[in-house]
Amino acid sequence: MEKQKEAIEIDRHELLKISEISLWLDTYDDIFSDFDPRPYHQRALSDDFLLEAKKASMDKNQGIELKFLIPKNKRNLTHEALIKKRLREHFKKHLLSFKDELKKMLRKGLYFVISGIIIMFFASLILFKADDSLLFDFLVVFLEPAGWFLFWEGLGILVFEIKKKKPDLDFYDKMSKCDIVFIEY
Repeated sequence: MEKQKEAIEIDRHELLKISEISLWLDTYDDIFSDFDPRPYHQRALSDDFLLEAKKASMDKNQGIELKFLIPKNKRNLTHEALIKKRLREHFKKHLLSFKDELKKMLRKGLYFVISGIIIMFFASLILFKADDSLLFDFLVVFLEPAGWFLFWEGLGILVFEIKKKKPDLDFYDKMSKCDIVFIEY
């Protein structure tokens, strides 16, 4: 029984290690942009902070704990509460933004693919039904490349463009659900 408890405790400890992101701070300002003088609850996040958080979260699954290690003499619980709120707002706002962007890309890709198929169908219909005339030949020459272009461009959006956005969506999804903790050193 005692060995089972120890094994469970070791598993929990390993799980925490795997799911935690720890970042050293000299001051709370390290989280925010140096160029933004606004208070913590409105301030823009630092690109360096976001880049480090992205790199650290790549191999993590859901259930991340974001730990900020800050000197004991610089700790301020009021600032920490504002910063936690600001971080959560930032991550949720960007998550919703990426979700909306992906929905728009999905709609645009599907619209292109369906439009391309419809145009190619009309080109085929003209070839099948029409007699040889300059107007019908011109329409076929015009419609076939347009149909293929829309079809392949739509597939490109659906397959490749959406895939490019997925890492950012995953990052903001993980971070919007993470626990934020400040620890003094």
